[in-house]
Amino acid sequence: MGSGIFFPVCALPISLIIIITFHVKGYISSEETKLYNRLIIANLIGLVIEIMCSYACEIYTKNYILSTFILKSYLVYLIVWTALFTTYIFRISADKVHNVFKMIHLLILIIVNGIIYILPINVVIKNNFQIHYTNGPSVDFAYLVSFVYVIVILLILLKNIKNIRNKKYLPVFLFFIIGTISIVVQKNYPQFLLFTYFETIICLCMYFTIENPDVKMIEQLEIAKNSADKANRAKTDFLSSMSHEIRTPLNAIVGFSDCITEAKDLDEAKENAKDIVNASETLLEIVNGILDISKIEAGKLEIVNSTYNAHELFEELAKLIKPKMDDKALDFKYYIAPDLPNVLYGDHASIKKIVTNLLSNASKYTDKGFVNYEVNCIRSNDTCKLIISVEDSGRGIKKESVDKLFNKFQRVDEDRNTTIEGTGLGLAITKQLIELMGGKIIVHTVYGEGSKFTVMLDQKIEKAVVREKVNTVSDNLDLSNSKILIVDDNELNLKVATKLLGRYNATDIDCVESGFECLDKINSGNKYDVILLDDMMPKMSGVETLKKLKEKDGFNIPVVALTANAITGMKEKYLSQGFNDYLAKPIEKNDLITVMNRVLNNNEVNTGATISNSISKLVSDETEVLDEENNNNSSFDGEKYLRDNGIDMDKALELLGDMEMYNDTLDDYLSEVDSKLEELKKYKESNDMENYAILVHSMKSDAKYLGFMDFADIAYQHELKSKDNDSEFVNDNFEKLEEELNKVLKIVKEYKEKI
Repeated sequence: MGSGIFFPVCALPISLIIIITFHVKGYISSEETKLYNRLIIANLIGLVIEIMCSYACEIYTKNYILSTFILKSYLVYLIVWTALFTTYIFRISADKVHNVFKMIHLLILIIVNGIIYILPINVVIKNNFQIHYTNGPSVDFAYLVSFVYVIVILLILLKNIKNIRNKKYLPVFLFFIIGTISIVVQKNYPQFLLFTYFETIICLCMYFTIENPDVKMIEQLEIAKNSADKANRAKTDFLSSMSHEIRTPLNAIVGFSDCITEAKDLDEAKENAKDIVNASETLLEIVNGILDISKIEAGKLEIVNSTYNAHELFEELAKLIKPKMDDKALDFKYYIAPDLPNVLYGDHASIKKIVTNLLSNASKYTDKGFVNYEVNCIRSNDTCKLIISVEDSGRGIKKESVDKLFNKFQRVDEDRNTTIEGTGLGLAITKQLIELMGGKIIVHTVYGEGSKFTVMLDQKIEKAVVREKVNTVSDNLDLSNSKILIVDDNELNLKVATKLLGRYNATDIDCVESGFECLDKINSGNKYDVILLDDMMPKMSGVETLKKLKEKDGFNIPVVALTANAITGMKEKYLSQGFNDYLAKPIEKNDLITVMNRVLNNNEVNTGATISNSISKLVSDETEVLDEENNNNSSFDGEKYLRDNGIDMDKALELLGDMEMYNDTLDDYLSEVDSKLEELKKYKESNDMENYAILVHSMKSDAKYLGFMDFADIAYQHELKSKDNDSEFVNDNFEKLEEELNKVLKIVKEYKEKI
């Protein structure tokens, strides 16, 4: 360090101007700008320390400690600034700097600076203080560390040699050019203080190139513009696809409607009507998808939990998709784990939508081969982790397209899938629903060979039994003595609702097209048994109309919300706003019967719904949750006998429902358990662990149904070990398995003799 402080003094105002301008003008906050901000602040501090070093040399003999601290602090500054500059170069060259790297670098920097403060430093004084500078181990170590950072910068440049013309690397070239000049000058004329000065020049160059706030702003705007353009293109493609998807069923509806008007006989008209219904269902599915994604984007999609029958839900989903599989001659297999709890608590409507989307996609994109649908579970206390997988031998997905799978408005491999219907919303909705329920979805795929989607969801286990009601009366609705008011601003909707009600002998129906007319009817003294009130009406909505009706003294007419707002959770919303019930448009016959019976007769009726509607109704309107203690209406003493002998009858009755079913299942179990045990022994002796695992799994499931939980636990251990081909464990523990089975058989055989 020399006495010539001319250069740092000149650089000081430049550094101040850079800092002031940079902060006053404002900048876009990013990792790069944060590093640059630290660089220019460190440079200002370094200039001040460098100027102080001249004074420190003069007081070296008088105040050794203070002088040494100042001189070593400058060396620390040189390393810190070089480290910051290296980090900056690394940042503009890499997409992301990992946090672990940052922590390791910081730790190394602290250790290096500590070493500098520990190592000795010498001050050389010549020509009566005209020339004075420093040397010694501390200075040599600082130069060595700086040289290592220079090597790192060179390596970064070599790695990014293709981008060598990029203006981002201009400060790097300047670093080497000016740095080389400074080293040569400083070596021959150590009294000149040039290092910090040249660092100020580099900071100035960076400000007018890559760190200029205006330039950064333009870059950010360009990125935002490109992102917006990409999003707009995606939405444009989506709208184009959606136009095609909507027009297809609409054309069918219009075309077959014309055919009905020209039909020569009733059979021909009915056939055309069926095609209209199918096209209408397709159109409704598309609209529901748009509504769902809109709800998700608005952050208003809610998870509505309730008790549901898990076995029946997943079984019915398999039955629903099977016709599509059969149409394409696909080998469709499904497996529902027998140890899946009968009754779970969660959003079964969303689960239905998730599984339906996955199965539909598997059907769409598999031209030949198979589709396997499995539902397994892992039980822990009162929680059941559902593991739902759908595997196909279809087209598969390219590796680079997997990340796009769950993007809205986007379909992968459009060139191959142009003939396949779809909006590109199904998987986006699926992922959002799964994440809302705290689950996750995993994709395994091989392009050209097939895909496997696996969903994991936690559901609460309910200790109750879900039973179907025995009352299955169809079309049990008589409106001949009921006076009904329908309020809807759409004339077609009024006609449809009138015709639907007319099927059930409704003849006294008034129709109005606004909330004002509804109020006029009531104010005129008209009496009604029920009001079907549309919500989305101009000037006065259904909710506002209901509020004014409720303000009238003595008003007690049941009001049903009649609305196309059929998104999950809307029923609860309308009920909370004062409606007596809720009907979604388009009105389904079965929903109409259920709701009208409920509001007119306060009676719940099972309408004999079709398979497509029965799943949700089975676990809501058409099921009842019964406490297990009320389900035992036969063989009470026998049940007590089994409980007293360690059989888990709570679990058995949860799965089988009642003692009659239990006894029938037990008879079947006893008729084949001996042969299964003998077969299991053969597999053990022949070391056939694959078949052993399959059979012991079956025996475990059978045991769970009947409440043999201790045996089921042992069988489960054998299942896991045999799957791992651990024949040693199987052989060593088979006697224990057999003993537990014989113990159970002795109990149940004595039970059968007593009853």
